Amino acid sequence: MFVIPRLSRFLTGIRGQSTSGMLNGMTDATTIKVPRTIRERISLDAARRGMTAAALIGELLDRYEREQRFAAVREAYTTPSDAGYVEEIAAWDGTAADGLRE
Repeated sequence: MFVIPRLSRFLTGIRGQSTSGMLNGMTDATTIKVPRTIRERISLDAARRGMTAAALIGELLDRYEREQRFAAVREAYTTPSDAGYVEEIAAWDGTAADGLRE
């Protein structure tokens, strides 16, 4: 068994008042169904980091979304360029060798 740090904050409430439940002080809380093994992994990792399960899930989701944005940027750089853009650059490059002084 492990103890989640900062649990006393939930038990005493945000303003030092006793709470009627663990979710007191949390806004827009909901329940999601996950296998017990995943819930236990989340709880254990959150406790090791000294954060709540919700904070851990939020942090992991932020990291995932950031990785997805960078993957989209990498994909955009590896996608072949627009043909019109390539033709225009070639035309401008041709002006560099037109024999005129700058």
